[in-house]
Amino acid sequence: MQLSVIILNYNVRYFLEQCVLSVLKALENIDGEIIVIDNNSSDDSCEMMQSCFPNITLIKNKENLGFPKGNNIGVAQAKGDYICILNPDTVVAEDTFTKILNFVTQSAVEEPILKSETRNSKFKTLNSQLGIIGCKLIDGTGKFLPESKRGIPTTWVAFTKIFGLYKISNLFGKYYAQHLNENQSGKVAILVGAFMVMKRELYNEIGGFDENCFMYSDDIDLSYMALKNGKFNYYFHETTVIHYKGESTVRDGKYMKRFQEAMNFFYKKHFSKSIVFDVFMKIGAFVFSIIKKNQQKNRPFIVDEFIIFSKNDINSTSFSTSKRYSKFEDFKINPTINYEITFDTSSFQFVEIIKYMEDNNTSNCTFKNYFPSSNFKIGSNNANDIGQIIICEK
Repeated sequence: MQLSVIILNYNVRYFLEQCVLSVLKALENIDGEIIVIDNNSSDDSCEMMQSCFPNITLIKNKENLGFPKGNNIGVAQAKGDYICILNPDTVVAEDTFTKILNFVTQSAVEEPILKSETRNSKFKTLNSQLGIIGCKLIDGTGKFLPESKRGIPTTWVAFTKIFGLYKISNLFGKYYAQHLNENQSGKVAILVGAFMVMKRELYNEIGGFDENCFMYSDDIDLSYMALKNGKFNYYFHETTVIHYKGESTVRDGKYMKRFQEAMNFFYKKHFSKSIVFDVFMKIGAFVFSIIKKNQQKNRPFIVDEFIIFSKNDINSTSFSTSKRYSKFEDFKINPTINYEITFDTSSFQFVEIIKYMEDNNTSNCTFKNYFPSSNFKIGSNNANDIGQIIICEK
C-alpha cells in the first residue's frame, strides 16, 4: 500500500466529514487507506463516521489522549509505505497526494551533482535523506498560512516571532523560513502538524510523536527529530490544502497553560538548560499565548450579497436569496460589496475551489463549501476564528 492518511478528531464532526470526503477524492487513483482516530468526542463524530463512511477504519479512544498519542495509535495500524498526518479541519485537493507521492518517489531535490557521482547515485542519496514533506496551507479566506514552513525556534528566533521582528525584515525571518516565499519549494527545518507526509519507516525510527507532550509543540519536535536523524524536511508548494486552523484550538486558560508547557517541553528536551534561557522562555511563552488568545475573537462580517457557484438547481430555501453562477468567470467581484461565496462541492472539484479562494482572497469575500448530500455548508471568516457550520433548510 502506498499511503495511509491518519486523521485525529476531537469534536469537529462537520469539519471531519468535509475532510474525509476530500481525502477520498484525493485517494481515487492511489492505493491508500484512511484511519480516523477519535479522542472521545462528545459530539456525534463517531456516529457520523459509522453512518457515512462505514468502510473507513475508525478507532474510538475512551478518553482524550492528546495529539501525539492519538496519532501514534493511528500510525500503529497503518499499512502504507508513506503516512500523512492530517488535521480534521483541512481540505485536500484532488491532486495533493498524487503530486507529493510523485515527488518523493520519482524526483530528486535540485542540488549540484559532484563530478564523481552519477545522477542516479545523487538521486538515491537525496531520496534516502528526505524527511518530512509539507505543502502550502491557506486559511478559510484563501490567505497563505506562514506556518506552512518554519525554522527551528531557538531563543533568538522565538524572540523575533513573539515581538514581530520578522515583519520588519527577512533578516529576522527564520521563524517562518522566509528564505523561501510561499511559491518556492525547498528545504525547511520545521513543518506544521496539520499536514505532514513521511515514510512510515522514518516515523517509527524517530519514535513518532513524543507522548510526553500533550499537544502544540509536537510537530516542532517531530520535525526536529527528523533533522537529528540525518534527514532534511521539505516544503512543497505545488499543491495547496485548506486549514481552518481556528477549529484546532479554543484559546482559553487551558490553552495558555498547555502552550507554555509544550514550549518548555521542547526546549528542555533539545537545548541545554540555563536560568536566563528558562526565564526568557517563560516570559515569551506567556506573551505569545496571550497574543494567541486575543486573536480568537469572531469578527462580525456583514454580508451584502450571497453568491453560490453551482451547476445544479439547488432545492434549499437557504439559497433563495443567493445569486447562482455555473462558471467562476461569469461572476466579477465588486470591491465595494461584501460577499459570502458558496461552492457546491458536487459541481466543482476541491482543486478548483482552492484555486479560486487563493486568487480571490480579498477582505470583502468569505467562502463556504456546500455539501448537498448532507445539506450543510461550512467555512471560516478568519484564520483565528471558530468556523461556521450552517445546516441548510430544505
